[in-house]
Amino acid sequence: MELITRNRCFGGDQDVYTHKSDVCGVDMTFAVYLPPQSRMHPVPLLWYLSGLTCTHDNAMTKGGFQKYAADHGLALVFPDTSPRGDGVADDEAYDLGVGAGFYVNATQDPWLPHFQMYDYVVKELRNLVMDQLPVTDRQGITGHSMGGHGALIMALRNPSLFVSLSAFAPIVNPSRSDWGRKQFSAYLGEDEAAWSDYDATTLMSEVGWHGDILIDQGANDQFVDLLRPQAFAEAVNHRRQPCVMRTHAGHDHSYFFVSSFAGDHVAWHAERLLTD
Repeated sequence: MELITRNRCFGGDQDVYTHKSDVCGVDMTFAVYLPPQSRMHPVPLLWYLSGLTCTHDNAMTKGGFQKYAADHGLALVFPDTSPRGDGVADDEAYDLGVGAGFYVNATQDPWLPHFQMYDYVVKELRNLVMDQLPVTDRQGITGHSMGGHGALIMALRNPSLFVSLSAFAPIVNPSRSDWGRKQFSAYLGEDEAAWSDYDATTLMSEVGWHGDILIDQGANDQFVDLLRPQAFAEAVNHRRQPCVMRTHAGHDHSYFFVSSFAGDHVAWHAERLLTD
């Protein structure tokens, strides 16, 4: 890990690091917020996965999470959304390729060599952060839009790794959405059976979650038809899964929406991460 920048923030440090990723085959950049409590002892960790077109920087600078993380004593990690750099496959569309990794392990060319974002977050970056930073193994995960999709599938598939789970306007049923079918076809191939491990609605129906879940959605979200929250709600109800799904009048899909409820989500995770 090479430290790129460090800024004092609410008594803690907002850092940006780069490192050589064996999983993605390129250098990857990520951001970490360490609250003041981390100078005295390791602290629990909240992962935030960003949405389409974002880098590590978007939520770090526009999400407003750091103050709440400092108040509760949580660290934050903001990974990138895809590999980047020379030799990394890309597409002219904003929703495929660089900035649009969809948190899957690609099995199809030209994406296969670098687009391994599921293993990157769940295995490589997690191990790196735990090895080199003052954090504990009590971890939660959240995310926005494509990142909400990533948070849900990673938690549902890895219940032993995550204590708490939430999402902001997540893509919850990508197998039945244009934000999903296009990308899964490219990254995973045309066999839709291979898509089920990356569909939160399918995973909820099949395996559920060991705790409760918080999901916030804007009532004026211009992309709500692509997100398909009703599909996840039906799976939650069918499974009788504890889940708080809130719809907020007047809110859209932007970071104005995310920052409006950032404090609620940090508090949600803190309550679960700081209690044995």
